Amino acid sequence: MTSPVLHRAQSLLATGRAEQALTELSTLPANEVTGSFALQLRCAALSQLDRWAEVGEAARAGLAANGPDPDLLLWLGRSEHEAGRDENAERALLDALAMAPQDVDLLCAYADLCAANGQLEKAGKLVDLAAAQAPQAPVVYATRIQVAHARGDDREAQRISQEFVGVHPDNPVAHALLGGTSAARGHIDTAYEGFRQAAAARPTEQVFAESAMELRVARHPLMIPLRPVLRFGALKTWLAAVGCILLLRAIGLPVLAGLLGFAWLAFCIYSWVVPPLVRRRVRKGW
Repeated sequence: MTSPVLHRAQSLLATGRAEQALTELSTLPANEVTGSFALQLRCAALSQLDRWAEVGEAARAGLAANGPDPDLLLWLGRSEHEAGRDENAERALLDALAMAPQDVDLLCAYADLCAANGQLEKAGKLVDLAAAQAPQAPVVYATRIQVAHARGDDREAQRISQEFVGVHPDNPVAHALLGGTSAARGHIDTAYEGFRQAAAARPTEQVFAESAMELRVARHPLMIPLRPVLRFGALKTWLAAVGCILLLRAIGLPVLAGLLGFAWLAFCIYSWVVPPLVRRRVRKGW
């Protein structure tokens, strides 16, 4: 039976209140602090705060106190991945999968690790195995999006994000992923709405609020000329402009090349001056 303290901590984590969950866990009696479930909750809370080194410490403490445990090995694997020690991360995840080969969270964590290391075919097979177990689980949707993004298929990533929101309309992560995948495709309005809803559902998540604010800036009418930079990135936009100027010169149209060069210079100045001014106005609520 779960103790009231652990139940309260679990409820706080479900609403994104990680600091309060840690405070709650600190009230556990000494004989319960190193329990497997207590340390799993501690790992979850620390992960929400991006304190991954402490996640690893908590997972190791739990494994030392309780022996092999697939859930604690999952947290150890994630923390090792965050620290850039992917060989250690893989070892921990494989040890966990040996004990729980059908565990959806473990399959998805290993898929994320493989995708991050360019093993896209393997990542796809792993997430397919997870989807066979729980096709509508949030972690499965999130991992499918990650794998699609790693493949460079932004359209598919956005499509999966839209499906995620449709199945889990109250999940802030679903809305944030829709925001991120939409921003990658230059769909600024959809991206803003995604992050706005994510921030409203989880106001303690600073990243959601900051992303919504930046996209609110991007939606301002004065930012419309800069949409190509937002969509394709500064480097690709610069290469396209320079390529057009050089092409016009090469085909014997130096006047047009010069005009395009002046237009590009004006665009550059605009891109340096206007965004800070718009950002200041939006943040002040003008």
